[in-house]
Formats: sequence, structure tokens, C-alpha cells
Amino acid sequence: MAANASPNPSAGSDPGAAGTGDPANWRELKHDVEDIRDTAVERGRGLLDAARAQAQDYVDRRKTDAAQSVNDLAKTLRDSSRTFDDRPNIKAFFDSAAEGLETLGGSIEARSFADFYEDAEAFARRAPVAVAVGTFVAGFIAARFIKSSSLPPDARYDRDRFDDRNA
Repeated sequence: MAANASPNPSAGSDPGAAGTGDPANWRELKHDVEDIRDTAVERGRGLLDAARAQAQDYVDRRKTDAAQSVNDLAKTLRDSSRTFDDRPNIKAFFDSAAEGLETLGGSIEARSFADFYEDAEAFARRAPVAVAVGTFVAGFIAARFIKSSSLPPDARYDRDRFDDRNA
């Protein structure tokens, strides 16, 4: 090692050498930052793919559960229709409803989440007014539910009694 060389570059004989930035050092730093960026992007994509796969698995399980519930309801309706053997019109109604539910259950089981999403999107594009009205009604019902459950019954009674005295 030379007499004026030091293991610490900032402690060397040229105080401006570390601060001026050698182009080779900047290229190396740029390369290191690009490597870190590429690694972060790669890990981010891997994380996104894993999250997507987990979400798809969850949706598939829930879809299977929903299809099973619909099929169970259809079986219950079909079993209930047997009590109406002496009334063919009512029995036919129950059998028709059970058949429709079985078809729905099979459709839920056979279709993917993407298919359901595309159908919902197509419906929203075909009937935007119906979607807007449905959203409004759902919001109104949710607001009424939240408002009615916000105060316990005794507090509402006390509030109403207080309002009646001040009127």
C-alpha cells in the first residue's frame, strides 16, 4: 500500500476525490440501483401473481359453496313438492322452481369468476339506469338500516319524549 493511500477513500490525500464523483463510481451506483429496481419489480410481480392466485382460489371455493347451497335449496324444494302430489299445479310450480335452481347451481359451478364479471359488466352497459336505481335503492336501504340501528330503543324513546316536551 502506498504511503499516501488509505483504506478509507475520504481520508486520502485528495479531499475532493470522494465528493467529485468518478464516472465509473456513478455508473456502478446506477447499475446497482437498476438491479435493486429490477429485483423490486420482479418481487412485486411475484407478490401480485401470488395474491391473484390466492384470490382466484378463494373465489373458486366460494363459488363451489354457493353452487352447493343453491343445489341444496333445489333439493329441498323438490322434496317439499312431494307433499303436493294431490295438487298437480302446486307440485308443478315447486318442481319448476327446483329445476330452475338446479340449472342455476350448475351454471354457477361451470362458469368462472371472469364470466360472472363480464356478465355483470355487460348488464351494466346495457341497462345503466337499472344499475343506478339498484345502487340508489341499496344505498337507501343501507342508510335506513344504519340509522335505525344507531340508537338503542330506550334512547330513541327518551329523545322522542324530550322532543315532545319542547314542542
